[in-house]
Amino acid sequence: MINLLNHYSGQPRALTMDEMQSLALEIFEEIGADPKAAEAYEKLIETATRYVFYRSNWLLWDRDTKLVNDDGRTSCHDALIKNFNVLAKRLKADQKKAAWRDVLGYAEDDPYNRKRIGDFACYLVFINCLNAR
Repeated sequence: MINLLNHYSGQPRALTMDEMQSLALEIFEEIGADPKAAEAYEKLIETATRYVFYRSNWLLWDRDTKLVNDDGRTSCHDALIKNFNVLAKRLKADQKKAAWRDVLGYAEDDPYNRKRIGDFACYLVFINCLNAR
């Protein structure tokens, strides 16, 4: 059987599917029934869904289309990272660990962490899409 994740899994700071599932479960458990954390997560998913548009089309677009969309993609990615930070801050305010945020890493520490955060956002949208069935 062909492993469709071979290319991805060889990239720096790539997450495994098991790691992404574990991080998502941590987030859901920490959010629990907290309406403010749920609202922050909802905003995160809205931004992640917009980000997936750029990410999923990137390999399909020609150079000119990429140039036209690059600023929007970067801006959306920045907003996505901000929303992960907002959710983590919200959970920490409720005495939750939000250790998942540190596991994702920070772009200031390693530029590949920015991609890692984007990868995880794509995973969350993927799970959201399957659960909308």
